[in-house]
Amino acid sequence: MAAFALPFEKPIVDLIARVRELRELAERDASLASELRQLEEQTAHLARELFSSLTPWQKVQLCRHPARPYTLDYIEHITTDFLELHGDRRFGDDPAIVGGLARFRGQSVVVVGHQKGRSTKEKVTRNFGQANPEGNRKATRLYELADKFRLPILTFVDTQGAYPGIGAEERGQSEAIGACLAAMARARVPIIATIIGEGGSGGALALGVANHVLVQEYGTYSVISPEGCASILWKDGSKSDLAAQAMKMTSTDLLALGIVDRIVNEPPGGAHQDAYAAAKLVEASIAESLATLCALSPEAIVEHRYARFRGLGAFVG
Repeated sequence: MAAFALPFEKPIVDLIARVRELRELAERDASLASELRQLEEQTAHLARELFSSLTPWQKVQLCRHPARPYTLDYIEHITTDFLELHGDRRFGDDPAIVGGLARFRGQSVVVVGHQKGRSTKEKVTRNFGQANPEGNRKATRLYELADKFRLPILTFVDTQGAYPGIGAEERGQSEAIGACLAAMARARVPIIATIIGEGGSGGALALGVANHVLVQEYGTYSVISPEGCASILWKDGSKSDLAAQAMKMTSTDLLALGIVDRIVNEPPGGAHQDAYAAAKLVEASIAESLATLCALSPEAIVEHRYARFRGLGAFVG
C-alpha cells in the first residue's frame, strides 16, 4: 500500500493494511484463514460502497494516483521475455514511451505504453509520461515492426497528453502523432489498447487506434484535462470538478458512449492497492479480446478497426 492516500480513500486504507498483515500471519497459522476471509469480504464491501459514489473528479484523482501501476509494472506481471527496443531511428530515444517484444501467455506480441516516473529524477527523465515526437515515432516503428512480422499489438495508455514544448513542436509533434494514427489504422494485426490511468488528448490517441479499447475501472479518457477544459470554458482552472463531470470522461460514461469496449474491474481500493491483482484482471480481459481478434483474417482486422472508429459519435440531421 502506498504511503500517499487521497482524503476520500483513507477509510479503507487501514482495513487494507490489516488484510495484508493478517494474510502474512495466515501463511504461518492456518487457523487465521476464516478471520482473513471475513476481513477481506468486509474490506471489499466497504470499498465497493465507498467507491460507488465517487464523483468524476475523484475518479480523475484516482487515475493519477502516484502509486498506481504503470506500463512497466503490467509488462512485468502479464508478459515474459520482454525485450525493450529503443529509439526512433531519426532523432533519439524517448523514455516517456516504452515498448518492445514480449510473450503474452506464450504468444509473441509487441507492447507499447506510456511510462511515468516514481522518483523525482525518474519523473524528469520520463517527462512525466508526456511523449516527445521521437517517442511517438518510436511507437510508429514498433507498430510497423508488428505488422511486418504479424505480431499482435498491446498498448497501455497513461498520459496527460503529448509534450507541448517548443522543441517538440519544432521536431514535428503533430506529424508524429498523425503517423502513429496512420500506422495503427493500417496494421493487419490485432491491436488491443488498455487505458491504465489517464488517457489525455492526442498523446493518448497515438496509442489508442485499436480494435478493442479497454479501460480500467478508475481510468479516464478525454480530449483535454479537466483543468485545461475549465481554463477554457470558465477561465478558472479551479473549476476542474465541474469540467470532469461535463466531459463524460470516466469509464462508465465512456462505455455508455461506445468510446471503449470494456471496463476492467480493479481490486478493492483501486489498482494501486494491489498491482499484481490489477494486472491479472487486465491480463484476463486482454486474453479474451485477443482470442476473438486472432480468429479474424488480416483484412477483416483492418475492416473491424475501421468500422469501430467510423461508428463513434452521433449525427442529428
